[in-house]
Formats: sequence, C-alpha cells, structure tokens
Amino acid sequence: MSASPRALVHLTVKPGAKVPGIAWIGEGWVLRVRERAIEGAANEACIAALARILGVAPSKITLVRGRRSRSKTFAIEGLDDRSVGERMATPS
Repeated sequence: MSASPRALVHLTVKPGAKVPGIAWIGEGWVLRVRERAIEGAANEACIAALARILGVAPSKITLVRGRRSRSKTFAIEGLDDRSVGERMATPS
C-alpha cells in the first residue's frame, strides 16, 4: 500500500488586499486575500484560495505552520511538489 502524495506550500499572506491573487515575488509565493486577519478569517480565505488555484477540495489542505503569522506552511494531500508548483504558476 503506497502513501498518498503530500506537498508542502510555503507562502506569505497579505490579508486585507484590494485585489486577491497569487504571485511569485522575490524569492517566494505571496497570496493576497481580501479577508482581514480577524478570528481566522484570513486563514480560511487562504485555504479556499489555494483549493481553487490547485483544483483540490478545501478538506485536502491543512495549515501546518503560521496560524498567527503572515508566513505560512500548508500541506496539500493528493498532490506532489511538482504538481503544486505547476498549478500555482498557471492559476485558473
């Protein structure tokens, strides 16, 4: 029985953005979300945005580091690192 692939995504979150989206800026991914960092709203928005960008269910995405920080790490179940990179580089 083989394990399901699991990718880790490291990014910086910009809550309260006027224009949401994802971009490679400098040396890493930056995800802009409209929601403010109040009561986890920005974290939930990040999961929803990543699910849409990567084409996976939100239940497949887990915040593993950075709950109260702008630097976050998400685990993506069912995708490998290469697939995640390709999908983030060409979001639909």
